[in-house]
Amino acid sequence: MEGSQASDTIEVDGRAIKVTHIDRVLYPEDNLLKADVIAYYVQVAPRLLPHVSGRPVTRIRWPQGVAGEPFFEKNLPSHAPDWLRRVTIEHSDGPITYPFVEGAAGLAWLAQHSALELHVPQWRWQSADDNDSDDADNENAEAPSGRHVDRLVIDLDPGPGATLDHCAEVAVWLRDRLADSGLVVMPVTSGSKGLHLYARWPREVTTTSSDFAKAAANAAVAAMPSLVTATMTKQQRKGRVFIDWSQNSRAKTTVAPYSLRGRARPWVAAPRSWVDVEAGGLTQLLWSEVLQWPADADPLAALDA
Repeated sequence: MEGSQASDTIEVDGRAIKVTHIDRVLYPEDNLLKADVIAYYVQVAPRLLPHVSGRPVTRIRWPQGVAGEPFFEKNLPSHAPDWLRRVTIEHSDGPITYPFVEGAAGLAWLAQHSALELHVPQWRWQSADDNDSDDADNENAEAPSGRHVDRLVIDLDPGPGATLDHCAEVAVWLRDRLADSGLVVMPVTSGSKGLHLYARWPREVTTTSSDFAKAAANAAVAAMPSLVTATMTKQQRKGRVFIDWSQNSRAKTTVAPYSLRGRARPWVAAPRSWVDVEAGGLTQLLWSEVLQWPADADPLAALDA
């Protein structure tokens, strides 16, 4: 990121971006400023961008920082710069115009608007005309425009009394189970409480990713009933890891790898190695820890290569 923090304009990838309140503290516990958040997203862009490319981005914004109230934003504001690519998708309740984020400048513009969390679906939008609506019924339909599912995600959420290490135990079981189906599973600590598991979704399969993930969750429940639940009932979640398979629905989104989280501290949805997961003592990672990785180090690189 070029330009002084005192300036009202920064230049990122040749784009001039107006910034305001860059000295506002967004994470009070770490005294992390908006300027730091913008710089984080610019620096992590080479690793983050492949995982959001072609995916409409839903944002969660904290205008006053994590001590204030957040709000979800799907529609792209009318004042968004012309160079920010977008797509209008028809939903049951009407059209929504989403941004695509294809460069560091787009990430910086979103960070300027205190979009700490970036959420994306497990499908890419394929269209010759970005204003086409989606009329494909099959999630993997070969259509001129529409959603193409190319990832599977399973969210492991520890209930009261369960820990991240319990999530890791379930993750290893699911990794081995899904390997029997030819899927290579990659772990991501969510930056919140749990663990996400990703795999590339083969285009040629006949089942849906949601049905596949649900079957895997039910198999885990059968194998580890005292440790795992696949229902959201609070009573069932106590001391167990909840396997949320439903995020594969084309209407759902998951926080993007390398996105910050709007938690008390600036934790990140951080791709991890299986060595980390199996070693025990797994923890969520802070933005500063992720930025210490070599620039080309992305344990999740094979997912969206």
